Amino acid sequence: MTTFDKPALTHLEHIERLRNRNLLINDDEAIDYLSNISYFRLSAYTRPFYLPNIAEHTFIFGTAFSDVIDLYLFDKELRLLLLDAIERIEVALRTQVANTLAKHHGPHGYLDQSIFDNRYDHPKLLELIASQSKGRDLETFISHYKTKYTGAPKHPPIWMAVELLTFKEISTLFSNLKLPRDTQAIEAHFGWKFTLLKSWFRSVSDLRNLCAHHSRVWNREFGSIPECPKRPPKNWPAIPASVLVSSKNSVQQYLNPQRRLYFQLIVIQSLMNRISPSSNWAKHLQELLDKNPKVSQVHMGFPSNWREQQFWLSSISQ
Repeated sequence: MTTFDKPALTHLEHIERLRNRNLLINDDEAIDYLSNISYFRLSAYTRPFYLPNIAEHTFIFGTAFSDVIDLYLFDKELRLLLLDAIERIEVALRTQVANTLAKHHGPHGYLDQSIFDNRYDHPKLLELIASQSKGRDLETFISHYKTKYTGAPKHPPIWMAVELLTFKEISTLFSNLKLPRDTQAIEAHFGWKFTLLKSWFRSVSDLRNLCAHHSRVWNREFGSIPECPKRPPKNWPAIPASVLVSSKNSVQQYLNPQRRLYFQLIVIQSLMNRISPSSNWAKHLQELLDKNPKVSQVHMGFPSNWREQQFWLSSISQ
């Protein structure tokens, strides 16, 4: 059994450790950052600057602390940009679920377990909504409902209920809708088949949680992988089976773009094309990448010719 014996270090001791690994670093600047960004969090952004295949971490010659900070700040801006689009997608899904179920089954139709897949834990959904309703009395709409409609079901109508659930919970509810008239109505709005949307919303909700908790996303390999359309539209971007990571400072490495951020960006933009067709989101993405030319796009899964593909050309120019 291996015991944990790493001691807690001061800012100056962390700085000295980085300097001994050949990082160019200014004490005052580094202390300012380390006082607000933990060394452990920041260390994830140092790894791309290490010499490969060396047991003791050693920085590539000429790497400065500012390079690490620039990468950290790029990832922060990227997360904020992702959240901008994900918010619109999440709100659109909440709206479609609420409107569809209310229209087809009435304000409290979701209380009927028969409209959901038999494998769905419907009692857990009702318990969750009831629990959230109790804890959210300060929400004006919940307080008003409980006070005015004393003879109504204790659970609020669907358009209130969806506001009490997380994106993950909404996407799970959506994925367990059973009746074709419900799923087809939502398919028509988003422009993609139900099976695909289930995968996409699950993946985007997982990405949203990473962004909301300030986790690194730029070079992450994701566990939740969106599905590809079985019959992609004509402007669907080509996604290679692998992309090559190679430079004079590292050995050759192949990455799967479907497990990287690039595929998530395609999914997000595909949904944005339907719910916010006049958005400049794709253009802002391009501008962020152009502003940070040192950031490896390959590590995000971007193929070298991504800008030339009609999918991105039309999305960026709209």
